[in-house]
Amino acid sequence: MTGNREQHDMTQTDIAHLLADAADEVEIGIAPVQAVIRAGRRRRTARRWAVAAATAAVLAGSTGATLALAGLPGDDRQTGVAAGPSTPEARHVYRPQRTPLGRGTDRGRDWRVELTVWGAPRDRAEAAGQLTAMRKFGFGRTVLPPGPDGLVNRTSYYASLYLGDDREPRVLVFDNFEKWDRMSGRDVSFGAVPLAQEGTKGSDRLAVGRTAGTAQQVKCTWKKDESTVDLPVRAAGSPDRWFLCLAPEGESVKAVEVIQ
Repeated sequence: MTGNREQHDMTQTDIAHLLADAADEVEIGIAPVQAVIRAGRRRRTARRWAVAAATAAVLAGSTGATLALAGLPGDDRQTGVAAGPSTPEARHVYRPQRTPLGRGTDRGRDWRVELTVWGAPRDRAEAAGQLTAMRKFGFGRTVLPPGPDGLVNRTSYYASLYLGDDREPRVLVFDNFEKWDRMSGRDVSFGAVPLAQEGTKGSDRLAVGRTAGTAQQVKCTWKKDESTVDLPVRAAGSPDRWFLCLAPEGESVKAVEVIQ
């Protein structure tokens, strides 16, 4: 046991001398702080990804939730991914987004013009439900497709005139399309009709239309070169601005242009 202890002590002494000699030859430098920071950043990045993934799981399980994750780690462009509403109710398939465009009184009768924008059905069943809802709104065969197939994956809008106590509107302008044809600059699209029930004769004194989302003022000119200025409004569900001009009785709208 004595011999073993002496051998053990000798070994520890040798190791101590070796360590001391090695320490004399080593230069103590600055700690690798940048490496530590980078490692810390990597750990924080992993945590952020975990939080983002957990958030995505929670939102994805919610009905009609909209998910937008922007500026994820490693992406300096601050881009995001968005998921649209999932239910037909959230997409306004059966109940449209409504925007009043104008109202007034003519010959003792109140009138108003309203824009309705209907979201695109994703299948035939949703389209059938939308067609039924449109009919309940008072839209007739002349402005509706003959069957639901004409509505699948297509957005629809109707600018309608309501006169007095009439429940059924007169559709002034309407369209049905897969994608909005966005207007820009001084683009203008409009329709001019009499301020009366459909089939009633009269001057085309009521103009309804849309223009670019940047337009601030439109000028409506009558056939006698008199004019008025209207302020286009933003409409729910539409990327463009909408306007309404009413010429005096006996006049007709000749032209519409963006002036600002």
